[in-house]
Amino acid sequence: MKRAIRYLRFSQLGQSNGSIERQELYTDQWIKFNSIDLVDTFVDRGKSARTFDRPDFIKLQEFISKHYKTVDYLLVDQLDRFSRDAGEAMSMVKLLQRKYGIQVVSVTEGITFDYDTPGSFFRAGLQLLLAEEDNINRSIKVKGGIYTAKAKEGRFVFKNPPFGYRKEGERKERHLVVEETEAKIVRFVYDAYLRDVPLYKIKEKAYELGFDRKGNMAIERVLANPVYAGLLKVDAYKEYPGGLFPAIHEPVVDMTTWQMVQSKMKKPEKTRTVVDDEIPLRGVVKCHCGNPLSGAPSRGKSGKYFYYYKCRFSKHNNISAAKAHNQLLGACELMSLSDTRVREIRNGCKAAVEIEMKANKQKVSEKKQQLEDTQEKLFSVEEKWIKNEISRDTYDRWHSTYNHTILNLKGAIERLGNDQGRAFEILEKNLDLLGDMRYVYTQADTMQKREFVSMVFDNNLYYQEGIYRTPTMMDMFTHNSLLMKEKGYLIYEKKRDDFSIIPSSGERGIRTPGPFTVNGFQDRRIRPLCHLSGRKIRLVAGFSKFFYQPTIYFQK
Repeated sequence: MKRAIRYLRFSQLGQSNGSIERQELYTDQWIKFNSIDLVDTFVDRGKSARTFDRPDFIKLQEFISKHYKTVDYLLVDQLDRFSRDAGEAMSMVKLLQRKYGIQVVSVTEGITFDYDTPGSFFRAGLQLLLAEEDNINRSIKVKGGIYTAKAKEGRFVFKNPPFGYRKEGERKERHLVVEETEAKIVRFVYDAYLRDVPLYKIKEKAYELGFDRKGNMAIERVLANPVYAGLLKVDAYKEYPGGLFPAIHEPVVDMTTWQMVQSKMKKPEKTRTVVDDEIPLRGVVKCHCGNPLSGAPSRGKSGKYFYYYKCRFSKHNNISAAKAHNQLLGACELMSLSDTRVREIRNGCKAAVEIEMKANKQKVSEKKQQLEDTQEKLFSVEEKWIKNEISRDTYDRWHSTYNHTILNLKGAIERLGNDQGRAFEILEKNLDLLGDMRYVYTQADTMQKREFVSMVFDNNLYYQEGIYRTPTMMDMFTHNSLLMKEKGYLIYEKKRDDFSIIPSSGERGIRTPGPFTVNGFQDRRIRPLCHLSGRKIRLVAGFSKFFYQPTIYFQK
C-alpha cells in the first residue's frame, strides 16, 4: 500500500471556502478512494502562501528529509494551498519528486504532478499561474481600497491603533478616538523633545508615566508618526500620488509642533547628553578656554564622594560642585525683580496681547483666503490631470507643492487662532515668581535648571578664577550685576551695544524653541507672546515655562 502525507493551510481565520475542515474532507475522500495510507498531517493556520516560511511547512520539509523513503505522495486540496508563487512552487514540487521521489497531488483539481509527463507539468503550471494571478488581483483591490480609505476618506485602516488612540465603530464607520490619558504622554514626549531633553530621559519619563510600547525606537516612532497631527501617510497607487493627507480623527498635537519636530529630527544628532542630578551644570557651563565643563564624583579620604566640575585640560578649572551651585543660587537671588518691575511687565504684556490678538485676526483672515485660493489651484490641477491636459510629472510636482502649502496654511491658521487672552491669564498667575528667582531655580528639575542657565546667559556662562563670568545676560536680570560681582557670584561684562534686544535662535525670535505645557496640555498660546513688541514681554514669555514643573503635567 502506498503512503502519503498531507499539507493543509488557510491564510485568514475568516476564510470559509479554504477552511481546514473542507480540505480535510476532500483529502480524506481521495485517500479512501485510492486506498492510500495517511502517515501524517501538517497544518498552517492563518499563514500566507506568498513564501514557504511557515511553521508547519518547515516541519513538513524536515519530516520528508528524514522519512522520504516511506512516503509516496504529498497531498494538498488545491495547488494554491501549497503556494501562490508559481515560480517557487514549481521549483519545490520538482525538488520533491527528483530528490525524494515524492509526487505532489492536488485532490480537488485532479492533478498528480509528474515532472516527466508533459501534460501533468502543463496543468500544474497553469493552476499555479492562475492562483498567482488571483493573488495579484486581490492585492491590487486591497491596495486600491486602502488608498481610497486613507487618501479620500481620511480613515485609519490598520488593525491596531497608535498609542494615544482607541478605535470606535464598525467597519467603514470605525475611526480613531483620542485616549486622553495616553495622549497626555504623547504631548509630553513632543514637548520634551522640542525642549532638547535627551531621548533617553524622555523614554525614562514616558515609561514611568505609562507608555507601554516596546522597542529601542518606540519614542522615535511616536515623534515621526503623522497620525498625531491629524494626518495619514499614504503610499502612491497606480497614477494617484502618495504623501500626507488630512484624516478625520482628532489630532493629539498641533500641526506646527509636529512640523517643528520633523525638522529637528532631520538635523544631525548631537553627542548624547548624560544628565546627572548632582551636577546639573555639566556641559552647560564652560571653562574660560571655551570647552564645556565635564563633571564627576571624587572619593575623599573618609570614603564620601564629592562632586566637581572639570575642564578637559588638567591645569584649567577643577571646581567644587557645591561651591559652583551656591554661587549660582546667590546670583539667582540677586536677579529677582521688584514688585514695581513685575507690575510694569504685567501691564505691558496685557496691552501687547490685545494688539497681537487684533493683528492675528487679520492674519487669520488672510491665511484663510490663501488657503481657499490654494485649494482651488489644487482642484484645477486634478481636473486637468483627469482631462489629460497635463503630464504625470507636472501633476505630481504641483500636487505635492499645493498639498504642502495647504498643510502649512492650516497649521498657521490653527496657531494664530489660539486664544492668547487665556495664555496671558496663565502667564499672569506666575509673574510674581519673578520676584524670587532663587526659588524658581531651586524648584526646577535638572533639565529645567540646564535650560534656565542656557537661556538667561545665552549659552555664554563661563567659570574663571573662582567666579562665573558672562558677556551676555538677559537685560531684565542685570540690575544687581555690580552686587553680584562684589559678592563673588558673577561678573557681567557686556560686550554688545545692542544687547537690549534678546539674542535668539531665529530672527528676533525666542531662543528656546520648545512649546509650553500646562496641566498636561500643550499650550502654544503662550508662544506668540514671545514675538510681541517690547523686550520685557519677550523675556517674560520665554522665561515663563520655568514656572511649570513636570509633575503638573499628569496630576490626577
